[in-house]
Amino acid sequence: MGPYSRAELAALVDHTLLKPEATEADIEVFVAEAVELGAYAICVSPTFVAAVAALAPGATVASVVGFPSGKHLSAVKAEEARLAVAAGAAEVDMVIDVGSAIAGDVVGVAADIAAVRTATPDPVRLKVILESAALLAARGPELLVDMCRVAEDAGADFVKTSTGFHPSGGASVAAVQLMAATVGGRLGIKASGGIRTATDAVAMLDAGATRLGLSGTRAVLDGLAGLDG
Repeated sequence: MGPYSRAELAALVDHTLLKPEATEADIEVFVAEAVELGAYAICVSPTFVAAVAALAPGATVASVVGFPSGKHLSAVKAEEARLAVAAGAAEVDMVIDVGSAIAGDVVGVAADIAAVRTATPDPVRLKVILESAALLAARGPELLVDMCRVAEDAGADFVKTSTGFHPSGGASVAAVQLMAATVGGRLGIKASGGIRTATDAVAMLDAGATRLGLSGTRAVLDGLAGLDG
């Protein structure tokens, strides 16, 4: 695919701030940076959605649900998503119950996703965070493929690799390739977690990612100048 211009890559980025210690002052600086860089979306915790919407009218705001463990009751995830959308979020990134996925509870995972989908009907975009590294470590590629299919059947618009908070790791080229082979062309693929350089970002896009979750967006964009081609 590449090479990518600075503007082209920025337009594929969810500029992300999900640190628990983030303050309102941090959000103000972060939103200004997202606007300056031309990021596609601004992704924050639910408590900051309204502030971002006020600071950047017209910007695409994304928020997380069941984050980062996924171990919330489905009804709680659904309500969290509903409130985020009411506050101004146009996209919701929900975390599945990874343990249920590893245990083979396909029905439970599907119901969890469907509950959030019902609470956030179109045109809200629903991204489903699978923790791809954890699934691959637990049961190999078959489980990741299965969960991509579950997410698609439950109404997801995107499947997403990672929260960036799981000890098993974040996005990998292998995971993105597998996810793209499974749902690419029908769902978006968001690579997130541990993407810190332009080389990493381009590798994910070339593997099939259609969106990137980045907290260090400026550094990644600045790094494009050092890539060949």
